[in-house]
Amino acid sequence: MIKLPVEFERRMIQLLGEEYPKFIESFSDPRHYGLRINTLKWSVEEALHHLPFELSAIDWVKEGFYYSENERPAKHPYYQAGLYYIQEPSAMAPGATIPIMPGDRVLDLCAAPGGKSTQVAARLQGKGVLVSNDISNERIKALVKNIELFGVKNAIVTNETPDKLATVFEQYFDKILIDAPCSGEGMFRKNPEMIKSWEQHNVDSCVVMQKDILEEAAKMLRDGGYILYSTCTFAPEENEKQMARFLATHPEFQLCPIDEVSGYQRGNRLWGETEDLPWSILSVFGPIT
Repeated sequence: MIKLPVEFERRMIQLLGEEYPKFIESFSDPRHYGLRINTLKWSVEEALHHLPFELSAIDWVKEGFYYSENERPAKHPYYQAGLYYIQEPSAMAPGATIPIMPGDRVLDLCAAPGGKSTQVAARLQGKGVLVSNDISNERIKALVKNIELFGVKNAIVTNETPDKLATVFEQYFDKILIDAPCSGEGMFRKNPEMIKSWEQHNVDSCVVMQKDILEEAAKMLRDGGYILYSTCTFAPEENEKQMARFLATHPEFQLCPIDEVSGYQRGNRLWGETEDLPWSILSVFGPIT
C-alpha cells in the first residue's frame, strides 16, 4: 500500500465522505492494461485475428482492448511496426469522446507522447489536418516518433506555447483537445513518484496553468467548434471548478452532454459550485451558435 500525502487524504475524506474507504481500497485492486489498434494500418477485425494476446473489449473505445498483466505486447514486432499503441484504458476516453470527423482541423494542444494524437489521427482517416503541440523540448521527441510510427500523413508537430499558437491559428480549428497538465492524483497508484511531484507542484499552480491554456484555446476555436478538456487528477479545482470558471467568463460557450457508457461517471455539481450544469467526467464544450 502506497503512502498518500496527509493533505491529499484529508481532502478526499471531505469530498467522498462515506465512499472514502472504497476509494482507498481501490489502490489495492489489480491494474488494468490496455492497447489500442492502429486503424490507419489495419482493421480491428484483422488485428483480433492476428494478435497473439488474450484481449477483451473496452466499452468506451471500439478499437481499444484490455490485456492481462502477464502479456508483453511491447515486446512484439507488431508494436515496433506501429500496429497498436499501448495506453491506459482511461486515457483512451478523451480521444474517443471528442466528435472527430474526417476532414476536421484538429489541435491536440498538450500532445506528448502522442497517445491521443495517434487516436485522433486514426479517426481523421487521413483527411483534414492534425496539429500536435507540446511545450516540452524533451517530450516532443516521443511525439514525433509515435506519429511517424503510426503512419500519420496529415499531422504537423509544433513545439510552442499556447499563446504563440493563438497568434497564428485564430479561430482556425474545428476541434481542440486539451489533456491538461495537472497535479496527477490519478497517477499515484501507477507511478508513486507522482506523489513527490504533487507535493512539489500544488493544485493551485496547476489551476493557473490550465486557466491560461483554456483562454488561448478559446481564441483558436472556430464558431460552432468543440473543445474537450480532460485531466488525470481528482481535484475539483482542476475539473468541475475549472469548467465552471471558464463557462462563467465565456458566455458564448456551452457545456455539451456526453453519452453515458459503462465506466463513465458524471462529475459532481457541488464540486463545481453550481446546480445548473450537466457535468460529465470529461467536459466537451463549444460556442453557442
